[in-house]
Amino acid sequence: MNELLKDLQFRGLISQMTDEEGLDKLLSSEKIKLYSGFDPTADSLHIGHLLPVLTLRRFQLNGHHPIAFVGGATGLIGDPSGKKAERTLNSSDIVQNWSDRIKEQLSRFLDFEATENPATIANNYDWIGKIDVISFLRDVGKNFGINYMLAKDSVQSRIESGISFTEFSYMILQSYDFLKLYQDRQCKLQIGGSDQWGNITAGMELIRKTEENAKAFGLTIPLVTKADGTKFGKTEGGAIWLDPEKTSPYEFYQFWINADDRDVIKYLKFFTFLSVAEIEQLEKETQEAPEKRLAQKTLAEEVTNLVHGEEALKQAMKITEALFSGNIKALTATEIIQGFKDVPTFEVNEEGISLIELLVQAKISPSKRQAREDIANGAVYINGDRNQELEKVITTQDKIENQFTVIRRGKKKYYLIKFT
Repeated sequence: MNELLKDLQFRGLISQMTDEEGLDKLLSSEKIKLYSGFDPTADSLHIGHLLPVLTLRRFQLNGHHPIAFVGGATGLIGDPSGKKAERTLNSSDIVQNWSDRIKEQLSRFLDFEATENPATIANNYDWIGKIDVISFLRDVGKNFGINYMLAKDSVQSRIESGISFTEFSYMILQSYDFLKLYQDRQCKLQIGGSDQWGNITAGMELIRKTEENAKAFGLTIPLVTKADGTKFGKTEGGAIWLDPEKTSPYEFYQFWINADDRDVIKYLKFFTFLSVAEIEQLEKETQEAPEKRLAQKTLAEEVTNLVHGEEALKQAMKITEALFSGNIKALTATEIIQGFKDVPTFEVNEEGISLIELLVQAKISPSKRQAREDIANGAVYINGDRNQELEKVITTQDKIENQFTVIRRGKKKYYLIKFT
């Protein structure tokens, strides 16, 4: 078997594949063009998109030519795959803006400047936006039987709850994309999540009907699941985005470092470029000493570095260490914002406020009496340092970059004081 396919198989990255023997022979004999599509349904990709993006990168590292495909047209329609209800339709201006942002994100993972096998960008609005309804129905739609489309999971799962003609037509549009890329760019392989199998095989069928002696292939990647049954890529704060403004590098790092022991090796195979030997060694160490969480630390470092870069990784690790050790004073104001994004925040606009007054106003302690008890009992920490001084007044020395003070009550209850 071709080395690339062997590696994908080891990593568990192959869910379904059309004509394994034919694809094996093709990859062994030539450097092919392949694509995976990303519809702009938000202003950022999230970690659910990371698996197909990194799979494109694996192909590129093996000398093949990936096409990063942005669905500027299909993003206006909505993919019914995996959805229980109709998507909200967005305006063309919004979709265009999101398309541009997604192109920028894809450039972090794929090399568009490579001399021998550069990645390229495609946007289906370039051809779907120009086609008229009559031509589309005559030249493309006539190749699709209703019974054939109804048999596809993406449509069948929505029949009872309802599906509009708009979303019903999505499969035809995606199939047309594969045909156009096959004709114009000699693209022979489409990859995507396993929920895209119906759309991918429909595209191959359209190519077969339209192009003489054509040979196209499809490969799907498993949808990522978590061992505890919760949805991958979701936290209490929502989705884990690739945009650092939506999910900070610290939050991103924390998501990976908290991976379940039952999931961590699978994630190392999926989301890192570590070798087989390195992954097997980490698997062994996880079995022998799970309390060290070496696999989780490696996973968090590798993926954070890959998505956000070395500087952001160092910052995320610094915040993690400061919170673990209690050395809050070591953090900058920017790092405080990242590390304490979700803790209760209280704004103060007066100078020289007493600690007792602050504890009550910020609702850290319910009363002045309780505040005095908390301080006297050593339960109150200012920027990581225990304070038992009842007459304590918050001064400039207690402010990090003159902007923040972090109060901790007890072992884990943090509060962020912001000075305005």
